[in-house]
Amino acid sequence: MKFFPKSQSILPLPLIFLLWSPALRAEESRAEESRAEEPASDSEAPVIELLREVPSQPGKPVVKSDEEWKSTLTEEQYRILREAGTERANGKVYEEFKKHGGGTYHCAGCGAKLFSSKEKFESHCGWPSFYDPAEAENVKTDTDYLLGYARTEVLCAVCDGHLGHVFTGEGFDTPTDKRFCINGTVLKFVPFEAQADEAEGKGDSKGKDKSIESEKEGSE
Repeated sequence: MKFFPKSQSILPLPLIFLLWSPALRAEESRAEESRAEEPASDSEAPVIELLREVPSQPGKPVVKSDEEWKSTLTEEQYRILREAGTERANGKVYEEFKKHGGGTYHCAGCGAKLFSSKEKFESHCGWPSFYDPAEAENVKTDTDYLLGYARTEVLCAVCDGHLGHVFTGEGFDTPTDKRFCINGTVLKFVPFEAQADEAEGKGDSKGKDKSIESEKEGSE
């Protein structure tokens, strides 16, 4: 058995812990402050794009190379749309989605109309939920096995971009008992108010054109 010389003093364990603990807490506090000061990247805090007018609707399938998609999409949009990724549940995107008023949701890849607030409902799943598409011809489904079992994938029928998954028979009080669980990052939102203003503006433009035509006819 080893004995320490009497000249050497050993601090009791409780005292060592008390001296060491404040230093450790201070170091952890500095680390937390450092992490909090780091700016969030686009992939950490994506935002649903808000449009002031309805994007032009594609009349045919949209096909692009990977490089073209990367040049037109954000990193997070590309990861989800083109690589079947999934955004974080209950994140900033979901909070934004819940605050949206009436409007339509369009594909971030091609602008095709996909869903509207009329089919939107709160499923408490952490992602935007709809019970049906607004434009059925722009939405298609397929089966994927990415998690090792069959799930029904939801895709944009125009650009073939991954949107999310659809689940049935969960007992929600909706007309279809379906939950289209969609990644909000790959949607663009157009409020109904903006669409009304756009329609009104076009109406005024047509009215002016007719007035000009009438004036020309009168002068002739």
